[in-house]
Amino acid sequence: MSKDFLFRPIRREDNEQVARIIRTVMTEFGAVGPGFSIMDPEVDEMFETYDTPRSRMYVIENEGQLYGCGGFGPLAGGETHICELKKMYFLKELRGLGFGKKLVLQSLEDARKAGYTQCYLETLAQMESANALYKGLGFRLLEGPMGDTGHGKCNAWYLLNL
Repeated sequence: MSKDFLFRPIRREDNEQVARIIRTVMTEFGAVGPGFSIMDPEVDEMFETYDTPRSRMYVIENEGQLYGCGGFGPLAGGETHICELKKMYFLKELRGLGFGKKLVLQSLEDARKAGYTQCYLETLAQMESANALYKGLGFRLLEGPMGDTGHGKCNAWYLLNL
């Protein structure tokens, strides 16, 4: 792995690698089974799911291999002005290099341009670095979930006014 990482929008041919990243990271954190995003049908069709005017998905590539992904889309079951930060997963090799912050900031900027005024996210409390990042960027911790994401096992919910 070189130090030259490429941050870019997802392409159709990335689907298999992105699904593998999501399954690897979710398994690492014990987030498997119903109620976790690992079970979402979109995991195997990320390009198709996020190739819409009000959604974006990015990947981080190095020498043809993907090491992370993340983006945003409409909050399922939510109001149309609220987006959800989605599928933010980085392999161990990528963590701590600043790409999480870069990806979130790019997603928030693009969400504003897409007409969203708030951004929701849900995660796991044990993903301590991710929680610290979200709090550091101004996300406010909520007492419970919003929308109807189907991720009943998530235990940390955040909202940010864009």
